[in-house]
Amino acid sequence: MTKTPDAQAPSPDEAAAPETAGSENAPSQDAASQETERSGADSAAQAPGDTAGRAATGAGKPEGAHRRAVTAGTAPAIDRNRRPLTGGAGPTAGDGTAASSSGGLLQSADRRGVLMGLLTAGAAVVVGSVIGNRGQGGTTQDVTPTGNTVNATITVEGLRFVPDTVDVTPGDRLVITLDNTADQVHDLVLATGQTTGRIAARAKGTLDAGIVAGPIEGWCSIAGHRAQGMVFHVTAGGAAAGAHQHGGGQSKPAGSGKDAVPDYSAQLPAGFKAFDAALPPAPTSPDGGPMTHRHTFTVKEQVMPVGAGVTQRRLTFNGQVPGPVLRGKVGDTFEITLVNDGTMSHSLDFHAGITPPDQAMRSINPGESLVYTFKAQHSGIWLYHCSTSPMSLHLAAGMHGAVIIDPPGLTAVDREYVIVASEVYLGPEGGEPNTEKIAAKTPDLMTFNGVAFQYHQQPLKAKVGERVRFWVMAAGPSLPTSFHAVGLQFDQVFFEGAWTLGGPNRIGAAWSGGSQALGLQPAQGGFVECVASEPGHYVFVTHSFADMEKGAHGVLEVTA
Repeated sequence: MTKTPDAQAPSPDEAAAPETAGSENAPSQDAASQETERSGADSAAQAPGDTAGRAATGAGKPEGAHRRAVTAGTAPAIDRNRRPLTGGAGPTAGDGTAASSSGGLLQSADRRGVLMGLLTAGAAVVVGSVIGNRGQGGTTQDVTPTGNTVNATITVEGLRFVPDTVDVTPGDRLVITLDNTADQVHDLVLATGQTTGRIAARAKGTLDAGIVAGPIEGWCSIAGHRAQGMVFHVTAGGAAAGAHQHGGGQSKPAGSGKDAVPDYSAQLPAGFKAFDAALPPAPTSPDGGPMTHRHTFTVKEQVMPVGAGVTQRRLTFNGQVPGPVLRGKVGDTFEITLVNDGTMSHSLDFHAGITPPDQAMRSINPGESLVYTFKAQHSGIWLYHCSTSPMSLHLAAGMHGAVIIDPPGLTAVDREYVIVASEVYLGPEGGEPNTEKIAAKTPDLMTFNGVAFQYHQQPLKAKVGERVRFWVMAAGPSLPTSFHAVGLQFDQVFFEGAWTLGGPNRIGAAWSGGSQALGLQPAQGGFVECVASEPGHYVFVTHSFADMEKGAHGVLEVTA
């Protein structure tokens, strides 16, 4: 952090109206970006200090979960494996600043890894260690401008700002540069309203907080990041937020206090069409051998019904929840192009493939794409999902789907349906999921194929005597499912890659074995088969009844 006198102190009127945050062109991350990590005590001793002569508040404290202080040094930037990183986010201008796109915020990122904190050389940085609700920022009407400007640079480690606290003298002007050294999009929003805007990996953005009168709370506004601890604090003369209650700003995480309330008896919206659970046979090549499946998954973030009279902002693959159901055979190759048309970083993790995650599963920025290729070596129903942190939120918001790889010799049946069980943690109507509920594993809705109760109001179909196969996947993100069909029994059961009842070896036939439920932990899957001998409305549910009553049930309507 550096403090410099302004050419002219702003007038009280000017001080009362701080600038709206802006952004800088993203500097390239090259050999000139150098750093050394130090404890708070070392930083306090070695930093030149600001004009107020304050030392880092972390001085003398041991390093722990939150890094105390970081100062500039001579070591090159390194990745998590301690390998030097070179190159930048894009073309650079003569001053070393990367050419920007999307207002200079969203830049190309083709490297993974989380860099250590980087601060302006010779800066004194004051770092705190308290995370939580800190209160609200002061107003400029309460303080006389000092004429000094504090320039602070913060970086990102995982889902943490480093440093996470800066101390200024009341009346100082504060300018914050966010150097996004992480592998996904981040931003910084202050309770007083200023923001850096969304910043791509390896890019920078700046906000002008104006004249600081009291403590201010800040956070990353990307869904789920604040709840994971990505918060920032401006203290004024050592006072933490909470000691100063002037000014505005929301101190609670998104979704708190204003969450939508489900109406479990509500009808689906007019014109709503249930997710098509009917599963076509696996495609085959002309010669019957292995084939290559090519698909494009486009990330879309949109408001959609989730059942019980509520809509939520869903994170989707191709505008649907669950994402596209893929089907093939052992030996087939899948080539998936992921296109990120969203507003935050996203990625893919296909459980159906054996693939090093370093490149294929890396997070990509909005506007970018990647190709994910894998070969199906084993049969089963396999989960895929976004693997960008926090994964629990991305998956709960809808970024999951299934890949079905037929066991060799799988016999044809009259009807096949796919059921993907997942949880919904309601935030505000039309808003993002409640991250506190996700962490506590207390969902408001339990769904089959993304919408609670949809197959109760729009039943699946079958005829008497038809053999029906249900492929079932527990997508989670955190809770299991126990698939059961009221009034029916299962005579064929395939669980996690193996027959447990029936199949080519007719397991259980000698003792007339049957099954009543397919129990699945998150990311597990299989299929069951049944035959209805009479017409009727056969309800399929999760036999965890509290979850069933939140929406995880539907109807198989059997006619003559």
